[in-house]
Amino acid sequence: MAESTSARRGEEEPLLGQPGDVMQRKEQGIQYNLVTGRTSSAENGILILQPTHTPEQKQTGTVLHSLFNGVGVLALIAGLIIIEYNKFDHDAPAHFDSAHGRLGLITYIVFVLQAIVGFTQYYTPSIYGGVDNAKAIWKYHRISGYVILPLSLATVCAATYTGFNKISLHIQLWSVIVASLLVVTGLGARMKLQKLGLKN
Repeated sequence: MAESTSARRGEEEPLLGQPGDVMQRKEQGIQYNLVTGRTSSAENGILILQPTHTPEQKQTGTVLHSLFNGVGVLALIAGLIIIEYNKFDHDAPAHFDSAHGRLGLITYIVFVLQAIVGFTQYYTPSIYGGVDNAKAIWKYHRISGYVILPLSLATVCAATYTGFNKISLHIQLWSVIVASLLVVTGLGARMKLQKLGLKN
């Protein structure tokens, strides 16, 4: 029985288009996944993997997903090192004392744990007792990824209250909230609740 159009709305629907417009076609290369739906370099790890559906596409998508996210985590760690070095270099009195600093630290920890679980689940499933056991926790890896998003956005929102922003950048909280809502809307349009076991 064919799915109705409204039942197919979700991950495969672009923000501007019809359901199925974002699904990777058999003849298309994986690079097309980066320019369908919403396109933000921070979301490339998700964009590259979600539209895949054949085994070959899923394998390529998973490898690229891990590379994009691995580079992202390394960039975050490099940023943290630079920030902390700068604070020590300028004898800054406090570290992780603001809401931004505390949320940022929690976000970093969750990102690193997410990366470790995702990497080991795919590349070394034997530590979970085999491929089937590793696949069984995949749903939780995906849920965790969706939890990281609002945590990250809250961290960015909290950055508008830091001294550096107030003195140098002058980024308004409302603008970050609007941008965050757009990001959540873009991802929400592609979520498949049935992949999380929340819907049939």
